[in-house]
Amino acid sequence: MGRNMIPFRKMHGLGNDFCVFDARKADLGITPERAARVADRQRGVGCDQVIILEPGNGADVFMRIRNPDGSEAGACGNATRCVASLVADELGRDRVTVRTIAGDLPVQRLPGGLWCADMGAPRLDWQQVPLAAPADTLHVPLSLGPVSDPAACSMGNPHATFFVDDLAALDIPTLGPQLERHPIFPDRANIGFAQVLAPDRIKLIIWERGAGMTLACGSGACATIVNAARRGLTGRRASVELPGGVLEMEWRADNHVLMTGPVATSFLGEIAL
Repeated sequence: MGRNMIPFRKMHGLGNDFCVFDARKADLGITPERAARVADRQRGVGCDQVIILEPGNGADVFMRIRNPDGSEAGACGNATRCVASLVADELGRDRVTVRTIAGDLPVQRLPGGLWCADMGAPRLDWQQVPLAAPADTLHVPLSLGPVSDPAACSMGNPHATFFVDDLAALDIPTLGPQLERHPIFPDRANIGFAQVLAPDRIKLIIWERGAGMTLACGSGACATIVNAARRGLTGRRASVELPGGVLEMEWRADNHVLMTGPVATSFLGEIAL
């Protein structure tokens, strides 16, 4: 008793869940260690990422992203939509800009409770992913067990996408952590396992850097449509089916990646940090 209780909002995009804290008026002291305690599903609230809202300083809001291990992420597509919906409702607008350490992300409200986020342009050079040594990011020299030959890019955070014939045959909880920490990824990486079902439909499971398997990963869906289109496996528009639901993806002619999906609030709460 007697400890300051900090309010938060539990939100999710297709089951990819977040604890959102508002630090726009005062620093809440959410250190990496405290963020990890909040994210712990047994001893804290439990979430895939802790989101801290800070003053936008030119944008409508700044979004800081902490993984469950306390590390900082540069991008999170599902959280971007969630935060945009909060700020848009506050401002009475249908368009807002969410600033992240990876850049500014414009987001627009669409009919039917959907939000479309412009996740920016993919970074395709090996130094931008980054990889540990020069390599063709369309065919990264990496294999482990039944998976090999991923394509890589950065969407504000590093991604590698393995295209497979049968997702159900993979032991992703075993493969994911080994690939995330492979020496070829000096900053670790988000690992996508994608099964192309049709030229406009992809089934995807993501092992997220610092978070593990999640029900959905917006930046992972972005990387997947980019890598699939680069390989000629799909067009530049596709529905990406994740365990938590579907994101509609488009890699536009201007090189920006658009992601459209829903947002939801699970509950409001308070926690002593």
